[in-house]
Amino acid sequence: MKPSLTQNSFLQKHSLSLTALGIVALLIALYSRSNPSTHWGSFFGNAIADWSGVLVTVLMTKHLYEKGSAESKRPKSKVLSATLEFLYEHSLTLFLLITGLGWVLAFKAMNPNSKWGQVVGNIVSEWTQILGLVLMTKRLMEIGSKES
Repeated sequence: MKPSLTQNSFLQKHSLSLTALGIVALLIALYSRSNPSTHWGSFFGNAIADWSGVLVTVLMTKHLYEKGSAESKRPKSKVLSATLEFLYEHSLTLFLLITGLGWVLAFKAMNPNSKWGQVVGNIVSEWTQILGLVLMTKRLMEIGSKES
């Protein structure tokens, strides 16, 4: 029996993140079996980083907040402690910095020319782009953009 995509179903509520996760998993499987020196292998490796960025953007902007950024979730309420308030108001940037540091450390420990070293290097680049976009949207605008 097929699951129904009604308004209240889990699949409906999380279809975007589940689809992005499925694409990342598929790309990892395809890259694992491919030669990174071929066009397809190179494509799969680059696409892992790109789609990982899509996945983290979808999930983290849904659950975390960055004060002043039009792309992040709006807070529900204020926290009493100044420290907790700061952590909450900058949770998206802090998440990207901490996980980005993890990716940098992983990349540093790898051979950048190895099969997975290239992918992790691309993920470091993707995380830098996402962090840059979050920070830029705090102060900069673009005419015609819904968020500006």
